[in-house]
Amino acid sequence: MIITTLAACRVLPVITAIDTKSTVALVEALGRGGMKAVEITLRTPAALESIREVSAQVPDMIVAAGTVTNPDELQRAVEAGASMVVSPGATPRLLRAAREAKIDFLPGIATASEVMQGLDEGYSCFKLFPAVAVGGLNLLKSLAGPFPEVKFCPTGGLSPSNFREFLALPNVVCCGGSWMVTAELVENHRWDDITALARDAMAHAPH
Repeated sequence: MIITTLAACRVLPVITAIDTKSTVALVEALGRGGMKAVEITLRTPAALESIREVSAQVPDMIVAAGTVTNPDELQRAVEAGASMVVSPGATPRLLRAAREAKIDFLPGIATASEVMQGLDEGYSCFKLFPAVAVGGLNLLKSLAGPFPEVKFCPTGGLSPSNFREFLALPNVVCCGGSWMVTAELVENHRWDDITALARDAMAHAPH
C-alpha cells in the first residue's frame, strides 16, 4: 500500500537524471545515507533508461517515476520498471490508467476539489504540489478537517529548514525534496556530500 511505503521512507528525493551512469551513482549515494526510495522525474531524455538501470542495479531502492502527466508516460514508466508513479497533478484519465495498471500512484493535488476527485477514483494519498506556493503547512492543516482519512506527500519548496515541520503534521506521511540532490552536487559527482545530506535528513525525519 502506498501510504505504508511512503511512511517508511519519510523523505523522497526528487531527481533530475542527467545521464544513466551518474544517476545510478547518485541513488547508491542516497542509499548509503539511509534513503529507501527515490523519484526520478520524466523531465530529461535519460529518465526512463535511468529508471530501468537503477531498478536493476540498486534493487533495494524503491524507484518512482515522477512528472508523469498522461497515460502514455505512465505506461512507459511501468515498462521501464518503476514501482511507483508520481504526478504533479491528475486527470480522470490518468487516475484510471494508474488503477488499471495496478501500480502505486501518488497523484498531485493543490485544492480540496482535486482531493475530492481523487477520492472519487479510489485514492486517499496525494502529492501536494507545489506545496509551499499553494499554502504549505496552513493548507495541510486546513485539509485535515474535511478529509481526516487523507494523507499527503508535500513537494515543492521544501528544504532542510522546513521539512521537519511538514513531517510533524499527522496527515503527512512523507515529503519530497531536491535539496540533497542539487544540480551542483550531481554534476560534480559529490557523492559523499549527498550521502551526508541524506543521512542528515533521515536523522531529523520524525517517525
